[in-house]
Amino acid sequence: MTEPVSTASVQGLRVGDLVEVRSAEEIMATLDERGELENLPFMPEMLGFCGRRLTVRKVAHKLCDPVNKTGMHKMANAVHLTGSRCDGSAHGGCQTACSLYWKEAWLKRVEPGMASSATGGPIDLPLLEINTRKEPGQDGAPRYSCQATEILRAAPTCLPFRDVRQYVTDVRTGNVTALESLLAFLVAFFNRLQHVSKRVLPPKLWFRDGLPWGFVKGRVIGRTPTGHLDLQPGEMVRIKTKEQIEATLNKDRLNRGMGFEEEMARFCGRTARVQARVTKCMDERTGELLTMKSPCIVLEDIVCAGVYNASCPREYVSFWREIWLERA
Repeated sequence: MTEPVSTASVQGLRVGDLVEVRSAEEIMATLDERGELENLPFMPEMLGFCGRRLTVRKVAHKLCDPVNKTGMHKMANAVHLTGSRCDGSAHGGCQTACSLYWKEAWLKRVEPGMASSATGGPIDLPLLEINTRKEPGQDGAPRYSCQATEILRAAPTCLPFRDVRQYVTDVRTGNVTALESLLAFLVAFFNRLQHVSKRVLPPKLWFRDGLPWGFVKGRVIGRTPTGHLDLQPGEMVRIKTKEQIEATLNKDRLNRGMGFEEEMARFCGRTARVQARVTKCMDERTGELLTMKSPCIVLEDIVCAGVYNASCPREYVSFWREIWLERA
């Protein structure tokens, strides 16, 4: 394996820029013995994009940590590309469909009409495949390594909400408009006040029960209800009202272990088309592939936009319980 090339950010990519994914040979030359660049894995699922031309969807200069709840983290020299999500083919068929991270060293800016310079070459596929696996769990079940499970190694530094530079970068890169960035800061500031108030004030002085902006509150005591519609891809559904969904959540805003949060509440009342039924997803903390007892639903064009989360650009695909939906 050759020494990794320099990863200095020289492209200054913005949303909408056209880029070409470098050849597999060029990308392999940037990776270390773990198949990573700056602790970010290059996964087998990404090989199919080599040589293709895509536009920058978001500049991934930061990301949220929904697993450990440590807030926002800094990421360097990475973007998300339109139409590039992980299909889970090298990770046991995981259906989370994460938006892939692309280091700038794996891309080159191009202009429309320019001839492609991507060429074929040797691919150390075994290296990439071996590095998708961790040591099995205590029960012998396979455990996987992917960009999602290793993301905090690639972005270890926390980014305080009060660091206004992140909001300027959001606007400068085209991730959001100036107004959207201002609103994201105000929401983050409000949520911080709510957090502090719950820590230092008696409950009777909490505003809206100390809830973060969006004010989602579970109302079920005991076992949460379930529902079965047997929805299939292509069907049209309507997302129920926030009040209807809150009536299915416990105090931790969970329904049978699946969370419903403020970002999802933004879509209540909307009509959408069913994209897929999901039965497998990755546990980002352990790398175990989880099989759901009750499938959940993915809806077309419904992703977390980070509106209530400091404009996080990860764009997670939202999972919906069937009890939160109704046929339209």
